[in-house]
Amino acid sequence: MPRDELKQPLHQRRLSQRIWERRPSALTSAYALVIAGFIGGGYWVTKLPMPYAGEPVITLNVPPIEEIKTASVEPLPETQAPAPEPVEEVAAEPAKVVEPISQQNYQQDATIYVSANQPLAKAPASGAVEAASFGPLPRITPQGKKPSEIYARSVPMGLVHSEAPKIVIILGGMGLNEKLSAKAAKELPADITLAFAPYGDNLQAQVDKARANGHEVMLQLPLEPVGYPAANPGPKTLLADGTDAVNLESLQWHMSRFTGYTGVVNYMGGRFLSAAPAIKPMLVELKKRGILFLEDGSLPLSATDGVAKSMQMQVRRANSVIDLDGNPTSIIAALNLLEEEAKTNGIAIGTGTGLEATITTVGEWAKTAADRGIIILPASAAFKGRLG
Repeated sequence: MPRDELKQPLHQRRLSQRIWERRPSALTSAYALVIAGFIGGGYWVTKLPMPYAGEPVITLNVPPIEEIKTASVEPLPETQAPAPEPVEEVAAEPAKVVEPISQQNYQQDATIYVSANQPLAKAPASGAVEAASFGPLPRITPQGKKPSEIYARSVPMGLVHSEAPKIVIILGGMGLNEKLSAKAAKELPADITLAFAPYGDNLQAQVDKARANGHEVMLQLPLEPVGYPAANPGPKTLLADGTDAVNLESLQWHMSRFTGYTGVVNYMGGRFLSAAPAIKPMLVELKKRGILFLEDGSLPLSATDGVAKSMQMQVRRANSVIDLDGNPTSIIAALNLLEEEAKTNGIAIGTGTGLEATITTVGEWAKTAADRGIIILPASAAFKGRLG
């Protein structure tokens, strides 16, 4: 439409004309669209569900089960008999005794059980602690969950019930030397259980580090040895002739030093564990609080089994101490004996100390255990299913 010179002053343009002349260039518009696309795309990505963000994810190609079954697992159907000529030669093979602890069986049982150092949940668990004057005490939750279950390292029951030989290793003395304790927590496979003494510094932080590396944790409980007090485990040792009240107070003091343990293992205790009247109040308290008890295998005689049976409590006893002689050759020999015990009876339990030679030797032994068909389990697994 031609300009109306009477209604519009000279050289003054309409508003629409001024806006059109100030329009952005094509290049500027393209930049704006790209930036808007990045912003919108980033917002969309943040809303996507990513349950494994920040976590390492491993994809395994698991072979079909048929490829690893043995003749003892998958018998040849009657309709698939071999050809007549080689019958005698082939028939002799199934007649051979197939070892129940063969590597093939181990691989079949442990296909899904990968012993990565997967972190355990940080302690204390909600509802599993009771406030006391000297610190937190473990307790069974209102829902009936025991600390021995809550703080345990998860193990498939199929593996627990498998025919493969199983070994439990518990290394004690942790917490007294922070450097060695950190070495054990970092370098040992997570299936090795670590037992912490109640006298170390920064105990909870050290326990948290061990559990963050996947290790199940136990509490070492000082009990009166033969020759006490010349041989003295430490302050607040439970005494064979001590009153129930004093021993209970000492027990609770030790149990309050840190949280996150599944059970208690004795430290010394030759005299205490031969006195049934002293053992029973201790076991009653542990059972009441949902805590396991395991003897370290250093004592030739003990009344623990009889007392535990009378009160229907489950306890276990280690087969041996693996580092009585602390040199690597002797430790390997002790571990070999444990393997033979496991092959004979299904499971063997060994204890040791957190010394550098023991940590290093056990770590090297554990690297090849699976190659020999040996499954390493945390201590709590020894109380489960048929193993218990």
